[in-house]
Amino acid sequence: MIMKLSDIKNGNLSAEWAEKGYELPKFDIEAVKAKTHAEPTWVHFGAGNIFRAFPAAVLNDALNSGKYDRGVIVAESFDYEIIDKAYQPYDNLSLLVCLKSTGEIEKKVIASVTESLKADYSFGADWARLVEIFQNPSLQMISFTITEKGYGVAPADLERGLTPVLAMGKVTALLYERFKAGKLPLTVQSMDNCSHNGDKVKTAVHAYAAKWVEQGLVPAEFLAYVQDETKITFPWSMIDKITPRPHKIVEESLEKDGIEGMTPIVTSKNTFIAAFVNAERPQYLVVEDKFPNGRPALERAGVYMTDRETVNKTERMKVTTCLNPLHTAMSVYGCMLGYDLIWRGCEITTGAIREHRYDVLKKQADEKGLGEDVAFYLQFFRYGCPPHGGFGLGLDRLTMLFLGLSIKEVQFLFRGPNRLTP
Repeated sequence: MIMKLSDIKNGNLSAEWAEKGYELPKFDIEAVKAKTHAEPTWVHFGAGNIFRAFPAAVLNDALNSGKYDRGVIVAESFDYEIIDKAYQPYDNLSLLVCLKSTGEIEKKVIASVTESLKADYSFGADWARLVEIFQNPSLQMISFTITEKGYGVAPADLERGLTPVLAMGKVTALLYERFKAGKLPLTVQSMDNCSHNGDKVKTAVHAYAAKWVEQGLVPAEFLAYVQDETKITFPWSMIDKITPRPHKIVEESLEKDGIEGMTPIVTSKNTFIAAFVNAERPQYLVVEDKFPNGRPALERAGVYMTDRETVNKTERMKVTTCLNPLHTAMSVYGCMLGYDLIWRGCEITTGAIREHRYDVLKKQADEKGLGEDVAFYLQFFRYGCPPHGGFGLGLDRLTMLFLGLSIKEVQFLFRGPNRLTP
Protein backbone atom coordinates (compact mmCIF):
# COMPACT_ATOMS: atom_id res chain seq x y z
CA MET A 1 0.00 0.00 0.00
CA ILE A 2 1.28 3.46 -0.95
CA MET A 3 1.08 6.00 1.86
CA LYS A 4 1.39 9.78 1.48
CA LEU A 5 1.93 12.39 4.14
CA SER A 6 -0.74 14.54 2.51
CA ASP A 7 -3.26 11.73 3.15
CA ILE A 8 -3.10 12.32 6.90
CA LYS A 9 -6.26 14.28 7.60
CA ASN A 10 -8.64 14.41 10.48
CA GLY A 11 -10.70 11.25 10.58
CA ASN A 12 -8.46 9.64 7.98
CA LEU A 13 -5.44 8.54 9.98
CA SER A 14 -4.69 5.21 8.38
CA ALA A 15 -4.17 2.39 10.85
CA GLU A 16 -1.35 1.19 8.63
CA TRP A 17 0.81 4.15 9.72
CA ALA A 18 0.44 3.15 13.35
CA GLU A 19 0.99 -0.51 12.55
CA LYS A 20 4.34 0.35 10.98
CA GLY A 21 5.46 2.23 14.08
CA TYR A 22 4.68 5.84 13.17
CA GLU A 23 3.51 8.17 15.92
CA LEU A 24 0.56 10.13 14.52
CA PRO A 25 -0.77 13.53 15.66
CA LYS A 26 -3.17 13.29 18.59
CA PHE A 27 -4.78 16.67 17.88
CA ASP A 28 -7.30 17.97 15.36
CA ILE A 29 -5.01 19.21 12.56
CA GLU A 30 -7.65 21.27 10.76
CA ALA A 31 -8.91 22.88 13.97
CA VAL A 32 -5.36 23.89 14.95
CA LYS A 33 -4.78 25.24 11.45
CA ALA A 34 -7.95 27.36 11.56
CA LYS A 35 -7.21 28.68 15.06
CA THR A 36 -3.64 29.56 14.10
CA HIS A 37 -4.73 31.35 10.93
CA ALA A 38 -7.16 33.53 12.88
CA GLU A 39 -5.03 34.10 15.99
CA PRO A 40 -1.37 33.35 15.23
CA THR A 41 1.06 33.28 18.14
CA TRP A 42 4.36 32.16 16.57
CA VAL A 43 6.19 32.80 13.30
CA HIS A 44 9.51 31.06 12.70
CA PHE A 45 12.05 32.23 10.11
CA GLY A 46 14.20 29.46 8.64
CA ALA A 47 12.46 26.42 7.16
CA GLY A 48 15.43 24.04 7.27
CA ASN A 49 16.00 20.70 8.96
CA ILE A 50 16.79 21.98 12.46
CA PHE A 51 13.44 23.79 12.64
CA ARG A 52 11.38 20.73 11.75
CA ALA A 53 13.46 18.40 13.92
CA PHE A 54 13.35 20.56 17.04
CA PRO A 55 11.16 23.70 17.45
CA ALA A 56 8.34 22.32 15.28
CA ALA A 57 8.64 18.89 16.92
CA VAL A 58 8.56 20.43 20.40
CA LEU A 59 5.38 22.32 19.53
CA ASN A 60 3.93 19.12 18.07
CA ASP A 61 4.45 17.46 21.47
CA ALA A 62 2.75 20.41 23.20
CA LEU A 63 -0.23 20.06 20.85
CA ASN A 64 -0.35 16.32 21.50
CA SER A 65 -0.67 17.04 25.22
CA GLY A 66 -4.00 18.72 24.55
CA LYS A 67 -2.97 21.77 26.57
CA TYR A 68 -2.15 24.06 23.65
CA ASP A 69 -4.18 24.84 20.56
CA ARG A 70 -2.09 26.74 18.00
CA GLY A 71 0.63 25.80 15.56
CA VAL A 72 3.59 27.64 14.09
CA ILE A 73 3.82 29.51 10.79
CA VAL A 74 7.16 29.10 9.03
CA ALA A 75 8.69 31.77 6.79
CA GLU A 76 11.73 31.26 4.57
CA SER A 77 13.75 34.37 3.71
CA PHE A 78 16.61 32.82 1.70
CA ASP A 79 15.92 29.54 -0.14
CA TYR A 80 12.36 29.68 -1.40
CA GLU A 81 12.56 26.27 -3.09
CA ILE A 82 12.33 24.71 0.37
CA ILE A 83 8.74 25.95 0.64
CA ASP A 84 7.86 24.83 -2.89
CA LYS A 85 9.43 21.38 -2.68
CA ALA A 86 9.56 20.25 0.94
CA TYR A 87 6.52 21.90 2.56
CA GLN A 88 3.60 22.66 0.28
CA PRO A 89 3.50 19.31 -1.61
CA TYR A 90 3.05 17.63 1.80
CA ASP A 91 0.52 20.08 3.30
CA ASN A 92 3.33 21.28 5.61
CA LEU A 93 3.58 17.85 7.27
CA SER A 94 6.93 16.12 7.73
CA LEU A 95 8.45 12.98 9.21
CA LEU A 96 10.95 13.07 12.05
CA VAL A 97 13.16 9.98 12.30
CA CYS A 98 15.30 9.70 15.45
CA LEU A 99 17.80 7.05 16.51
CA LYS A 100 17.40 6.05 20.15
CA SER A 101 20.29 4.95 22.37
CA THR A 102 18.83 1.42 22.25
CA GLY A 103 19.30 1.32 18.48
CA GLU A 104 15.55 1.57 17.88
CA ILE A 105 14.13 4.01 15.36
CA GLU A 106 11.50 6.53 16.44
CA LYS A 107 9.25 7.75 13.60
CA LYS A 108 6.91 10.65 14.16
CA VAL A 109 4.59 12.71 11.93
CA ILE A 110 5.08 16.43 12.64
CA ALA A 111 1.87 18.40 12.02
CA SER A 112 2.47 21.59 14.02
CA VAL A 113 3.38 23.73 10.98
CA THR A 114 0.13 25.26 9.74
CA GLU A 115 1.38 27.63 7.03
CA SER A 116 4.59 28.00 5.00
CA LEU A 117 5.41 31.38 3.47
CA LYS A 118 8.15 32.95 1.36
CA ALA A 119 9.41 36.00 3.18
CA ASP A 120 10.03 38.35 0.30
CA TYR A 121 8.17 41.24 -1.33
CA SER A 122 8.34 39.53 -4.74
CA PHE A 123 5.87 36.93 -3.45
CA GLY A 124 3.00 39.34 -3.04
CA ALA A 125 0.40 37.12 -1.37
CA ASP A 126 2.90 35.60 1.05
CA TRP A 127 4.32 38.97 2.05
CA ALA A 128 0.82 40.39 2.52
CA ARG A 129 0.00 37.46 4.79
CA LEU A 130 3.14 38.12 6.87
CA VAL A 131 2.15 41.78 7.21
CA GLU A 132 -1.33 40.68 8.32
CA ILE A 133 0.19 38.33 10.92
CA PHE A 134 2.53 41.00 12.30
CA GLN A 135 -0.39 43.40 12.63
CA ASN A 136 -2.34 40.85 14.69
CA PRO A 137 -2.28 41.54 18.47
CA SER A 138 -2.26 37.77 19.14
CA LEU A 139 1.29 37.32 17.80
CA GLN A 140 3.62 36.58 20.71
CA MET A 141 6.93 35.46 19.27
CA ILE A 142 9.01 35.33 16.13
CA SER A 143 12.03 33.04 16.13
CA PHE A 144 14.96 32.14 13.90
CA THR A 145 17.17 29.28 12.80
CA ILE A 146 18.88 31.07 9.91
CA THR A 147 22.53 30.36 10.90
CA GLU A 148 24.81 32.97 12.42
CA LYS A 149 25.52 34.68 9.10
CA GLY A 150 21.79 35.34 8.70
CA TYR A 151 22.05 38.13 11.27
CA GLY A 152 24.45 40.13 9.13
CA VAL A 153 23.87 43.76 8.16
CA ALA A 154 25.37 45.00 4.89
CA PRO A 155 25.86 48.73 4.22
CA ALA A 156 24.30 48.31 0.77
CA ASP A 157 21.19 46.76 2.29
CA LEU A 158 20.83 49.64 4.75
CA GLU A 159 20.67 51.96 1.74
CA ARG A 160 17.74 50.07 0.19
CA GLY A 161 15.29 51.78 2.51
CA LEU A 162 12.14 49.94 3.50
CA THR A 163 12.65 47.14 0.95
CA PRO A 164 15.87 45.42 2.13
CA VAL A 165 16.79 41.97 0.86
CA LEU A 166 18.61 40.52 3.88
CA ALA A 167 16.68 38.64 6.55
CA MET A 168 17.16 41.13 9.36
CA GLY A 169 16.07 43.99 7.14
CA LYS A 170 12.86 42.17 6.19
CA VAL A 171 12.15 41.41 9.84
CA THR A 172 12.65 45.05 10.76
CA ALA A 173 10.24 46.06 7.99
CA LEU A 174 7.65 43.68 9.45
CA LEU A 175 8.28 45.09 12.93
CA TYR A 176 7.50 48.51 11.47
CA GLU A 177 4.12 47.13 10.38
CA ARG A 178 3.54 46.00 13.98
CA PHE A 179 4.57 49.43 15.23
CA LYS A 180 2.02 51.09 12.93
CA ALA A 181 -0.66 48.67 14.14
CA GLY A 182 -0.42 50.17 17.63
CA LYS A 183 3.10 49.57 18.97
CA LEU A 184 2.16 45.99 19.79
CA PRO A 185 4.55 43.93 21.99
CA LEU A 186 6.55 41.00 20.61
CA THR A 187 9.46 38.71 21.43
CA VAL A 188 12.21 38.38 18.79
CA GLN A 189 13.88 35.08 19.64
CA SER A 190 17.01 33.63 18.05
CA MET A 191 17.29 29.85 18.29
CA ASP A 192 20.56 29.63 16.40
CA ASN A 193 23.65 27.95 17.76
CA CYS A 194 25.75 31.02 18.53
CA SER A 195 26.79 32.72 21.73
CA HIS A 196 24.50 35.49 23.06
CA ASN A 197 22.31 35.03 20.00
CA GLY A 198 19.63 37.48 21.11
CA ASP A 199 22.12 40.33 21.01
CA LYS A 200 22.92 39.54 17.37
CA VAL A 201 19.28 39.99 16.38
CA LYS A 202 18.96 43.13 18.49
CA THR A 203 22.06 44.73 16.99
CA ALA A 204 20.81 44.09 13.46
CA VAL A 205 17.24 45.32 14.05
CA HIS A 206 18.48 48.45 15.81
CA ALA A 207 20.89 49.16 12.94
CA TYR A 208 18.10 49.09 10.34
CA ALA A 209 15.71 51.11 12.49
CA ALA A 210 18.34 53.77 13.24
CA LYS A 211 19.27 54.07 9.56
CA TRP A 212 15.66 54.45 8.48
CA VAL A 213 15.14 57.18 11.08
CA GLU A 214 18.27 58.91 9.77
CA GLN A 215 16.91 58.66 6.21
CA GLY A 216 13.56 60.09 7.27
CA LEU A 217 11.71 56.93 6.25
CA VAL A 218 10.23 56.16 9.68
CA PRO A 219 9.54 58.30 12.74
CA ALA A 220 12.00 58.36 15.63
CA GLU A 221 9.32 56.65 17.71
CA PHE A 222 9.90 53.44 15.75
CA LEU A 223 13.53 53.26 16.93
CA ALA A 224 12.35 53.94 20.49
CA TYR A 225 9.77 51.13 20.06
CA VAL A 226 12.31 48.45 19.12
CA GLN A 227 14.61 49.68 21.90
CA ASP A 228 11.87 49.54 24.54
CA GLU A 229 12.08 46.13 26.26
CA THR A 230 8.53 46.44 27.57
CA LYS A 231 7.53 46.24 23.90
CA ILE A 232 10.22 44.31 21.98
CA THR A 233 12.55 41.81 23.62
CA PHE A 234 15.53 39.88 22.27
CA PRO A 235 16.08 36.97 24.70
CA TRP A 236 19.11 34.69 24.61
CA SER A 237 18.80 30.96 24.09
CA MET A 238 20.99 27.86 23.98
CA ILE A 239 20.15 25.12 21.50
CA ASP A 240 21.77 21.74 20.95
CA LYS A 241 20.48 19.23 18.39
CA ILE A 242 22.26 17.25 15.67
CA THR A 243 20.33 17.17 12.37
CA PRO A 244 22.47 15.78 9.53
CA ARG A 245 21.47 15.85 5.88
CA PRO A 246 18.70 13.43 4.83
CA HIS A 247 20.35 10.01 4.82
CA LYS A 248 19.97 7.38 2.11
CA ILE A 249 19.40 4.59 4.64
CA VAL A 250 16.51 6.51 6.21
CA GLU A 251 15.06 7.30 2.79
CA GLU A 252 15.15 3.62 1.82
CA SER A 253 13.61 2.58 5.14
CA LEU A 254 10.67 4.96 4.68
CA GLU A 255 10.16 3.89 1.09
CA LYS A 256 10.20 0.25 2.22
CA ASP A 257 7.29 1.15 4.51
CA GLY A 258 5.42 2.29 1.40
CA ILE A 259 5.68 6.05 1.95
CA GLU A 260 5.75 8.04 -1.27
CA GLY A 261 7.81 11.16 -2.00
CA MET A 262 10.76 10.58 0.32
CA THR A 263 13.50 11.34 -2.22
CA PRO A 264 15.75 14.16 -0.91
CA ILE A 265 16.03 17.41 -2.82
CA VAL A 266 19.06 19.60 -3.46
CA THR A 267 17.92 23.13 -4.22
CA SER A 268 19.65 25.56 -6.55
CA LYS A 269 21.13 27.17 -3.42
CA ASN A 270 22.59 23.80 -2.40
CA THR A 271 20.20 23.12 0.47
CA PHE A 272 19.77 19.40 1.19
CA ILE A 273 16.20 18.76 2.29
CA ALA A 274 13.46 16.15 2.14
CA ALA A 275 9.96 15.44 3.44
CA PHE A 276 11.71 13.75 6.37
CA VAL A 277 14.38 14.83 8.84
CA ASN A 278 16.79 12.37 10.44
CA ALA A 279 18.25 13.44 13.75
CA GLU A 280 19.87 12.31 16.96
CA ARG A 281 17.41 12.05 19.83
CA PRO A 282 19.29 14.12 22.50
CA GLN A 283 18.29 17.78 22.41
CA TYR A 284 18.34 20.87 24.61
CA LEU A 285 16.68 24.23 24.26
CA VAL A 286 17.16 26.71 27.09
CA VAL A 287 15.37 30.06 26.62
CA GLU A 288 15.49 33.31 28.54
CA ASP A 289 11.91 33.82 29.74
CA LYS A 290 11.29 37.38 28.57
CA PHE A 291 8.00 37.56 26.66
CA PRO A 292 6.02 40.81 26.94
CA ASN A 293 3.00 39.43 25.04
CA GLY A 294 2.92 35.90 26.47
CA ARG A 295 4.36 32.85 24.74
CA PRO A 296 3.59 29.38 23.39
CA ALA A 297 3.60 26.67 26.06
CA LEU A 298 6.98 25.23 25.05
CA GLU A 299 7.81 24.16 28.59
CA ARG A 300 5.10 21.49 28.22
CA ALA A 301 7.38 19.70 25.77
CA GLY A 302 10.75 19.94 27.49
CA VAL A 303 12.00 23.47 26.74
CA TYR A 304 13.75 25.05 29.73
CA MET A 305 12.43 28.57 30.42
CA THR A 306 14.79 30.47 32.72
CA ASP A 307 16.78 33.68 33.25
CA ARG A 308 19.64 35.08 31.16
CA GLU A 309 22.38 34.06 33.59
CA THR A 310 21.30 30.41 33.41
CA VAL A 311 21.16 30.52 29.60
CA ASN A 312 24.69 31.90 29.58
CA LYS A 313 25.93 29.20 31.96
CA THR A 314 24.37 26.38 29.94
CA GLU A 315 25.88 27.79 26.75
CA ARG A 316 29.29 27.88 28.43
CA MET A 317 28.81 24.33 29.69
CA LYS A 318 27.97 23.14 26.19
CA VAL A 319 31.03 24.74 24.62
CA THR A 320 33.53 23.73 27.29
CA THR A 321 32.21 20.34 28.37
CA CYS A 322 29.49 18.95 26.12
CA LEU A 323 30.59 20.06 22.65
CA ASN A 324 33.55 17.66 22.65
CA PRO A 325 32.72 15.14 25.38
CA LEU A 326 35.13 12.53 24.02
CA HIS A 327 37.99 15.02 23.98
CA THR A 328 37.12 16.15 27.48
CA ALA A 329 36.99 12.57 28.80
CA MET A 330 40.31 11.69 27.16
CA SER A 331 41.96 14.87 28.37
CA VAL A 332 41.35 13.91 32.00
CA TYR A 333 43.40 10.74 31.53
CA GLY A 334 45.94 12.71 29.53
CA CYS A 335 46.35 15.10 32.42
CA MET A 336 47.17 12.16 34.70
CA LEU A 337 49.90 11.15 32.24
CA GLY A 338 51.25 14.70 32.02
CA TYR A 339 50.20 15.26 28.40
CA ASP A 340 47.22 17.61 28.47
CA LEU A 341 46.31 20.96 29.98
CA ILE A 342 42.63 21.54 30.73
CA TRP A 343 41.15 24.92 31.56
CA ARG A 344 37.47 25.52 32.32
CA GLY A 345 36.71 21.97 31.27
CA CYS A 346 38.29 22.34 27.83
CA GLU A 347 41.56 20.87 26.55
CA ILE A 348 43.83 23.72 25.39
CA THR A 349 47.25 22.06 25.18
CA THR A 350 48.30 18.56 24.18
CA GLY A 351 51.79 17.13 24.40
CA ALA A 352 52.73 13.92 22.60
CA ILE A 353 55.21 12.04 20.45
CA ARG A 354 54.43 13.01 16.85
CA GLU A 355 54.18 10.75 13.83
CA HIS A 356 57.04 11.81 11.53
CA ARG A 357 57.06 9.14 8.82
CA TYR A 358 55.75 10.48 5.52
CA ASP A 359 54.54 7.12 4.20
CA VAL A 360 52.57 6.38 7.38
CA LEU A 361 50.98 9.85 7.43
CA LYS A 362 50.05 9.65 3.75
CA LYS A 363 48.55 6.17 4.16
CA GLN A 364 46.45 7.33 7.13
CA ALA A 365 45.23 10.40 5.24
CA ASP A 366 44.33 8.37 2.14
CA GLU A 367 42.44 5.80 4.20
CA LYS A 368 40.27 8.58 5.60
CA GLY A 369 39.80 10.29 2.24
CA LEU A 370 41.76 13.35 3.32
CA GLY A 371 44.73 13.07 0.97
CA GLU A 372 44.07 16.29 -0.95
CA ASP A 373 42.88 18.23 2.09
CA VAL A 374 46.10 17.70 4.07
CA ALA A 375 48.53 17.69 1.13
CA PHE A 376 49.97 21.01 2.29
CA TYR A 377 50.70 19.52 5.74
CA LEU A 378 52.37 16.39 4.35
CA GLN A 379 54.88 18.52 2.43
CA PHE A 380 56.65 19.22 5.74
CA PHE A 381 57.51 15.51 6.00
CA ARG A 382 58.07 14.63 2.35
CA TYR A 383 61.89 14.85 2.39
CA GLY A 384 62.43 13.47 5.86
CA CYS A 385 61.71 14.58 9.39
CA PRO A 386 63.41 13.34 12.58
CA PRO A 387 61.43 11.73 15.41
CA HIS A 388 60.12 14.49 17.63
CA GLY A 389 57.63 15.42 20.30
CA GLY A 390 56.15 18.59 21.70
CA PHE A 391 52.89 20.30 22.45
CA GLY A 392 50.26 22.20 20.50
CA LEU A 393 48.63 25.21 22.15
CA GLY A 394 45.05 25.83 20.97
CA LEU A 395 45.16 29.62 20.73
CA ASP A 396 41.64 29.76 19.30
CA ARG A 397 40.27 27.70 22.19
CA LEU A 398 42.22 29.83 24.67
CA THR A 399 40.75 33.03 23.19
CA MET A 400 37.27 31.46 23.20
CA LEU A 401 37.54 30.68 26.91
CA PHE A 402 39.00 34.08 27.80
CA LEU A 403 36.21 35.98 26.02
CA GLY A 404 33.31 33.60 26.58
CA LEU A 405 32.53 33.38 22.85
CA SER A 406 31.95 30.50 20.46
CA ILE A 407 34.88 28.99 18.56
CA LYS A 408 33.56 30.40 15.27
CA GLU A 409 33.60 33.93 16.63
CA VAL A 410 37.28 33.91 17.59
CA GLN A 411 38.72 32.38 14.43
CA PHE A 412 39.43 34.45 11.34
CA LEU A 413 39.08 31.38 9.12
CA PHE A 414 36.99 28.71 10.83
CA ARG A 415 37.97 25.11 10.16
CA GLY A 416 35.51 22.34 10.86
CA PRO A 417 34.35 18.94 9.58
CA ASN A 418 33.48 20.40 6.18
CA ARG A 419 36.38 22.83 5.68
CA LEU A 420 40.08 22.37 6.32
CA THR A 421 41.47 24.92 3.85
CA PRO A 422 42.29 27.74 3.70
